[in-house]
Amino acid sequence: MASIEVSEATEVTPELVAAFERLIPQLSSSSPPTTDDDLRAIVASPATVLFVATDGRDEIVGSLTLALFRIPTGLRAWIEDVVVDEAARGLGVGEALNRAAIDHSRREGARTVDLTSRPSREAANRLYQRLGFVERATNVYRLDLG
Repeated sequence: MASIEVSEATEVTPELVAAFERLIPQLSSSSPPTTDDDLRAIVASPATVLFVATDGRDEIVGSLTLALFRIPTGLRAWIEDVVVDEAARGLGVGEALNRAAIDHSRREGARTVDLTSRPSREAANRLYQRLGFVERATNVYRLDLG
């Protein structure tokens, strides 16, 4: 990997806000913009860890949100909203973000890490399989509350 560093975002800076203004439209064209308040809530929440990847110029080139929550069957870890700037794809950013989330989950005591990925995201799906994720035979349901 070409000088990619992954760290946990612990404060909301103008650089973080600007990065999300650039990254979120690359993740989802239907999602509303992430606000400063949204980012503050994510960073402050004990249930989420916001990982950011920076390049050799300290520019944020990717992010991943890890949700950790306890249920009766144990601590669960769930990876959400993985996005790598289109200019940095193929440089190992997604792998570095996922490995950081997996390592964090292991240290916290989670036994498994889950995620979903659209079938059309072929490169992402290959990465997840290379990292050891196994497709599960399950139904994912969604109820739209909006």
